[in-house]
Amino acid sequence: MTETSGTKTRVILVLSGKGGVGKSTVSTSLALGLALGGARVGILDVDLTGPSVPRMLGVSERRVHQGSRGWVPVRVPLPILTQSQSRPASNSSTQPHHELACMSIGFLLKDKGDAVIWRGPKKTAMIRQFLQDVDWGQDELDYLVVDTPPGTGDEHIALVESLREGWRVDGAVLVTTPQQIAVADVRKELSFCNKVGIRVLGVVENMSGYMKDEIESENGAKKGGGEALASEHNLPFLGCIPIDPSLVTMIESSVPVPAAAPSVEVSPELTVGGYVAGFAESGLYTVFQSVISKIIANLPQNTTVSHQ
Repeated sequence: MTETSGTKTRVILVLSGKGGVGKSTVSTSLALGLALGGARVGILDVDLTGPSVPRMLGVSERRVHQGSRGWVPVRVPLPILTQSQSRPASNSSTQPHHELACMSIGFLLKDKGDAVIWRGPKKTAMIRQFLQDVDWGQDELDYLVVDTPPGTGDEHIALVESLREGWRVDGAVLVTTPQQIAVADVRKELSFCNKVGIRVLGVVENMSGYMKDEIESENGAKKGGGEALASEHNLPFLGCIPIDPSLVTMIESSVPVPAAAPSVEVSPELTVGGYVAGFAESGLYTVFQSVISKIIANLPQNTTVSHQ
């Protein structure tokens, strides 16, 4: 177990009982928003058969390597916010750390198209390694955002058991879309959380309406399923995430590594995803500011995140 794991790190799971609802988009956006707000953030992609976080961050061609204290995650350089860009609430009064740490099985595959065909025990062993043998850095993380696979199978059980061996799960964000079939599957995930004792920080309704004029959502698509679910189970509703047509364009593009990333030693040719560079200027940034503020407000208050 690395020295950086411990009870000070806030661990936030992003869960959904159904695939295709945008867990990776929500996970990546939460991690970016928290990091731009000044926090030390890691994002762990434990969707072993469908890792998509490296692609969303534009670093799928990077590889992890073994260091003296375990696997060294990929460091994703972040842009500097301008004075006109408001920052997400993150209980921080410091300037942002200019990188985001990312670990995923996608960095270990020789070919991005390789299928991961593993039985349960091997999946369990890999998740345990991710949580015990990754060197997240000299400073303890403030937040670890965990992007999980759909369902409530072996990976989820292994994840919860392994986290309890050296970390502390502060809670889970449940992601749904407005459609009733997705809402029904999230109810199963809620049941899972209740049975294993994971606090639910709230429900996010993704793909809810369409982004209009960058920051406004119009009712061009069905809305309300997530909010109704939260109300039914007396859970916090974190907000609606509209469909932003520019999201795909940003993810599929790449940009040079920002020059203002002094702690990241990379070659001049290295690029990151356009979503990393464009997130703070997109309408989604404003939406996730509100979501992050509500998540932080719902975190257990017995310990606090310290930013030195």
